[in-house]
Amino acid sequence: MLKQLPPTSLEEVIRPIETARGLPNAHYISDAVFEEERDALLFRNWSGIGIAADVPEPGDVKPVNLAGMPLLVVRDHEGCVRVFQNTCRHRGMILVEKQDNLRGTIRCPYHSWCYNLDGSLRATPHVGGPGRNMDSSVKREEFSLFSVRSAVWRDVIFVNVSGDAPEFEDYAARLMHRWSEHNQPLYHGGTSSGFAFDVACNWKLAVENYCESYHLPWIHPGLNSYSRLEDHYHIEEPGYFAGQGTMVYRQIEGDRGERFPDFAGLSEFWNQGAEYIAMFPNVLFAAQRDHGYAIILMPQGAGRTIERNEIYYSFDPAERPDLKSLIDMNAKQWRSVLEEDLFVVEGMQKGRHGLHFDGGKFAPKMDGPTHTFHRWAAEQVEEHRQSLNGT
Repeated sequence: MLKQLPPTSLEEVIRPIETARGLPNAHYISDAVFEEERDALLFRNWSGIGIAADVPEPGDVKPVNLAGMPLLVVRDHEGCVRVFQNTCRHRGMILVEKQDNLRGTIRCPYHSWCYNLDGSLRATPHVGGPGRNMDSSVKREEFSLFSVRSAVWRDVIFVNVSGDAPEFEDYAARLMHRWSEHNQPLYHGGTSSGFAFDVACNWKLAVENYCESYHLPWIHPGLNSYSRLEDHYHIEEPGYFAGQGTMVYRQIEGDRGERFPDFAGLSEFWNQGAEYIAMFPNVLFAAQRDHGYAIILMPQGAGRTIERNEIYYSFDPAERPDLKSLIDMNAKQWRSVLEEDLFVVEGMQKGRHGLHFDGGKFAPKMDGPTHTFHRWAAEQVEEHRQSLNGT
């Protein structure tokens, strides 16, 4: 049984940045608070769980675990991505244990109840006794799989587990508008362009680190050598996203001077600029002139996170085999840069076990995006607490 703790005080987190403190230690190391935040931050909002490229063909399925919630991503016969609770309506058995193509039938391995790709219950063998596949008390239309609200944007699959968040188009409208020029087809770079880190930290620390550029000179000296700290600016949209941008983006070049094709019709800003934004709660995006990426943070507990990294381009790699080596080189470069952050977020996780740490002091000129995220998280938790108390 989880140790029940009194609710953490979040009043100081919600203050203006000049007098604010960060989230208390319990929000990084306590299993009980992890469960509270799972409901308040991950389930009540639109959380990323995977990419549409995971299920490219009709009949493709992939099981996903979102902070303990078993989900099943399905590509239906019409080509749409659907998400269901990965639980049979009969006795609660997990339906799918591994990624597969099931053609048209999701079959429970326990008693063989079968579902269509739209989640509807199709077969209930022997439910009325041996050889009787119907029973008057089991109305199949009432026992479809539990559908979970989902949406796909920039190939990332988002879900709202609670079912009561605003429409995704409203939730994401501000970032969609900001990056309207990038509303173009994206093509996954292939095998080398998808990689994951198993990180010993709370998922929020990865968000916080991604939001800010303050750490560049010390953690990313190679990157800072040409895209310096002073070339960066803050991005803050309270309640929705935060991050940083640079005025000096340098395209990668191959041995023969080859480059990736740009996205079509971009304005002059993107010739040199790039932006890196954390869309609350758990998806980190990059937009650049010639490629972008998404990082999906999958919480595994209070102190462990799977960080999934996926890189995308403006062209179909299958049609440009001449750029494969450059795609591989780009993936290797991004992997190296992102790996540089791992000891930082793991170090902050260790530091949160210091009994006297009080949430820390924000540097008002440098930590604005991080404070924007902290304040959002604190306000979400407070709203959740009030809803539970009926206030």
